Amino acid sequence: MENAPKGRRYKSLTREPQFIGSEIYRRSTYGMRHPLAIPRVSTCIDLCRAMGWLPDRQYHDSPLATDEQLARFHTPDYIAALKRAEADQTLSAEERETFNLGRNGNPIFSEVFRRPATASGGSILAAQLVANAGVVYNPAGGTHHGRPDHASGFCFFNDPALCILELLDKGAERVFYLDVDAHHGDGVQDAFGERGNVMTLSVHENGRWPMNARESNGSGTLEDRAGGMARNLPVPADFNDSEMDYIMEACVLPLLDEFGPDTIVLQCGADGLADDPMSRLDLSNGALWRVAGRLLGRAGKFIVLGGGGYNPWSVGRCWAGIWAVLNGYDIPDRLPDPAIEILRALSWRHSKGRNPPDYWMTTLLDPARPGPVRPEIRDIVAEVLRP
Repeated sequence: MENAPKGRRYKSLTREPQFIGSEIYRRSTYGMRHPLAIPRVSTCIDLCRAMGWLPDRQYHDSPLATDEQLARFHTPDYIAALKRAEADQTLSAEERETFNLGRNGNPIFSEVFRRPATASGGSILAAQLVANAGVVYNPAGGTHHGRPDHASGFCFFNDPALCILELLDKGAERVFYLDVDAHHGDGVQDAFGERGNVMTLSVHENGRWPMNARESNGSGTLEDRAGGMARNLPVPADFNDSEMDYIMEACVLPLLDEFGPDTIVLQCGADGLADDPMSRLDLSNGALWRVAGRLLGRAGKFIVLGGGGYNPWSVGRCWAGIWAVLNGYDIPDRLPDPAIEILRALSWRHSKGRNPPDYWMTTLLDPARPGPVRPEIRDIVAEVLRP
């Protein structure tokens, strides 16, 4: 099990980690043909319960964010438009264009307001709980593309931004935000780029949307520092486990330690995994588990959010493993029968889902994907560390 982090507890944690979820994700879908038609958060919850890792004392049902809470980052007109879209299941052509709803991958569906408002409520609750819990996990969070006045990249609200704002309101002095989604964390970077007490760092695939989208304000390039408090590591295709480990040790942890945060927020999108169809990266879930493990205990408060992930087996297994890491649980070589039944019950319309490999059903751990640390990775790190 060399690819999985060993379980351990940190003395700085005063309570058990807390998990935030909701049943809304089980019955809600963006539409049958949308990449987010798949079950993700519900699979993670079911696996954690099947493993005996999620007792009631650690679970919180996510509240719906209030209009007042959402307006901490989003415009009242946009919030109202999302409510109308859910109630009427349509918007005028002008409103669709203005708010980017019902177009560009941001569909109008049955829970188009309630689902993102629930994810946002969960991330706001995480900011409220973390002062006492030490570690809080909201896998439904991580919608990092959302803009104040319009939807973007499947993201209707920007729950990481709302989470960080709540942290600051509750007394956090320095927040370090790490985003390891395959797509650039543009919405969060742009929300905090001019503030001296929030540092954002995004590890994402070079050239992938939104870096090449005209409507994106954040380029996600090495030169893009958003006023000084952002760092970007646009990595090449076939980015492997060894390269992620190198970036963490040579770049992320030194920047984190120099910044000295009291709170860390990790956006742990799973779309950089080798089995995901939405990127050309080549990571195993063990690489992402090690990211979480290396951040655990480095600040008094630690919040982990979800993000991208478009293969139901890989994202559910990855996020369940993140919860194991946060609790210090060892991950078994083979899953118990109840967990295997959950995974065997999944289906996926994508071509990769027609003949899924056995390990998608029987274990949480992906095969390791080590490789050389390429010169361009070392060059990226050197540039990012440049004053």
